Amino acid sequence: MLHYGAAMAARFTYSRWDGTQQVPDLDAEAVMEQLTDDLLQHGDVGAALRRMLNQGMDMPDGSRVAGLEELRERMRQRREELEAAGEPDGRLAEVAAELADIIDEERHGIDNDLLAARASGDERRLENATSAATQRHAHLDLLPDDPAGQIASLSEYDFTSSEAQQRFDELTDRLREQMLSDMIDRVTEAAEATTADDVARMTEMLAALNEMIERRDRGEDPGFEDFMDSYGDMFDGDPSNLDELLEQIARRMAAAEAMYNSMSAEQQAQMQQLAQRFGADPALQQQMDRLSGALRQQFGSMNWDSSYDMNGSPLSPSEGIPVMAELGRLDELEQMLSGVVSPADLAEVDPDRVRDLLGPDAADALETLSRLTEELVQAGLVDRSEGRLELTPRGLRAIGSNALRELFSSLRDDHTGQHETFRIGTGHERTFDTKPYEYGDPFQLDLQRTIRNAIGRSGPGTPVSLSADDFEVERNEHLTRASTVLMVDLSMSMPMRGNFLPAKKVAMALHTLITTRYPHDFIGLVGFSETARTITAAQLPEVSWDYVYGTNMHHGFTLARRMLANQQGTKQIIMITDGEPTAHITPSGGVYFDYPPAPATIEATLREVVRCTREDIRINTFVLDATASLAAFVERMVELNGGRAFYTSNDELGGYVLVDFVERRRRVSRLSRTG
Repeated sequence: MLHYGAAMAARFTYSRWDGTQQVPDLDAEAVMEQLTDDLLQHGDVGAALRRMLNQGMDMPDGSRVAGLEELRERMRQRREELEAAGEPDGRLAEVAAELADIIDEERHGIDNDLLAARASGDERRLENATSAATQRHAHLDLLPDDPAGQIASLSEYDFTSSEAQQRFDELTDRLREQMLSDMIDRVTEAAEATTADDVARMTEMLAALNEMIERRDRGEDPGFEDFMDSYGDMFDGDPSNLDELLEQIARRMAAAEAMYNSMSAEQQAQMQQLAQRFGADPALQQQMDRLSGALRQQFGSMNWDSSYDMNGSPLSPSEGIPVMAELGRLDELEQMLSGVVSPADLAEVDPDRVRDLLGPDAADALETLSRLTEELVQAGLVDRSEGRLELTPRGLRAIGSNALRELFSSLRDDHTGQHETFRIGTGHERTFDTKPYEYGDPFQLDLQRTIRNAIGRSGPGTPVSLSADDFEVERNEHLTRASTVLMVDLSMSMPMRGNFLPAKKVAMALHTLITTRYPHDFIGLVGFSETARTITAAQLPEVSWDYVYGTNMHHGFTLARRMLANQQGTKQIIMITDGEPTAHITPSGGVYFDYPPAPATIEATLREVVRCTREDIRINTFVLDATASLAAFVERMVELNGGRAFYTSNDELGGYVLVDFVERRRRVSRLSRTG
């Protein structure tokens, strides 16, 4: 297999380098290894890739590529952080607190006037002061509870305290400036509008922007360069075209709307009243509304109508708009990721947006995940057929090799017998025995034994003199043939007890073992549940359990026996099951099912066992989760057939089957040599 760098040299894609990208190398074989269990469990390449897409993957170098589930969790955490940034009440709390101080100061001024009148000794002055104090206190007592209502009422009030009057005037002037500034902040944070000339220029800019949009919609040159020459100083970010500028403005305006939507109904009412009292110039407001409508139409997917559960200290619009804008970008990214059902769909996700919101590692993870399908296709492991992904012959071999490697690597030392190592190979098998060389033998010289023979003949010393009689060569096994049918239980009890995946993994591993290490052998596959069926190697990854009741060993043995009838050499059936025979084929060809097993089913199954025995077919049974009745039936089979029974668990199954097969296969080879 070519290394990724060589295989992909002709189809790189490029993006602007910012110094943070570290896209990991993707190894298709490593991807397939991680997909093996999923493919064996479910048999669907597309579904397996979707699950990997969601769960992520481990890289050969030990690093971890985050999946969509982890990225969604990061987005959730970031959303919580942003929502805790503050409450978007538009400074209402600050205004309310300042109004309370102004009212207290006015009450204090009223009381001081009354005290001064009493101290003067002037009865008429005291009478007038008392009447005025009563009226003013009553007016203050009847003030509305909300800041907007208080401002409206105090605007018509004759203050006693000059300090309170001054503070109130300063507050209203400041609110007028803030409301104007908040409106400008909806468009840009780079411009101010504190004077009449500023307001006039802002109005002109908005009018020019609206006209530019209309020219573009008519198919005319919008005149973006001229616009930026006149008003470019009012915008940050140096947008390069009209669409970039409009998206920048739309994101701020949508964020401002989301901030307003996130206020309570009472807060919204207060802000509306303040806007009516301290609102901007009508011409400016008209252009602003015109722009908002156009941008809503063009960028409707932004968070114009969103609201968020904000909490914390009060946020001003200038503080809240960036927070709302980031929340909006998170919404958009989440919506994009929710539509991802295959690695190719990630091409629609903007990596720069992911990098800005979740960090460079998240962007790199999505870029890696987006290449999964193409890497497997380019490596020849999967192919597209009629709109779906299917394993190629090479992919089938890879799955079998992965299953075989995993099972052998997980064996305990006491299970491996004389198999110190295991390697897949073809051709003759080494026996690790030697023999004196005879004319016609393959000249596979055992140098150690040959030199030992020479030294034993002529004595120690150098140089060592060799003669033809000293030559000793490795002894190879004769090419012997064995025929095996693997019968796998596909009844519903297998997945319910966690036995299906281990059994299917054994089937793939055994098929790979025989076809690679013993290429002259025959291997057949039979699956059985209510009925039995033969399975080809190409079908094996997609085989699943059957949603029916019944364990029809009778039919399985019949098919296996027929498959072995025309084969040569030693014949055996390896059966993996976790249940008793509960179904059989009737003489009329129908299926009879009963549980507990009916005597007729037991008899039909054992008759087929006897037929196998007469045809010199040994049945070795690997029993999972054995009950007393299942064990009794299996022991009866062993008595009739002479095969063996292994009682094991799903985590030990692979070791039992593979080691038993290899040991039995070696015994067959030895018997062939000595026979």
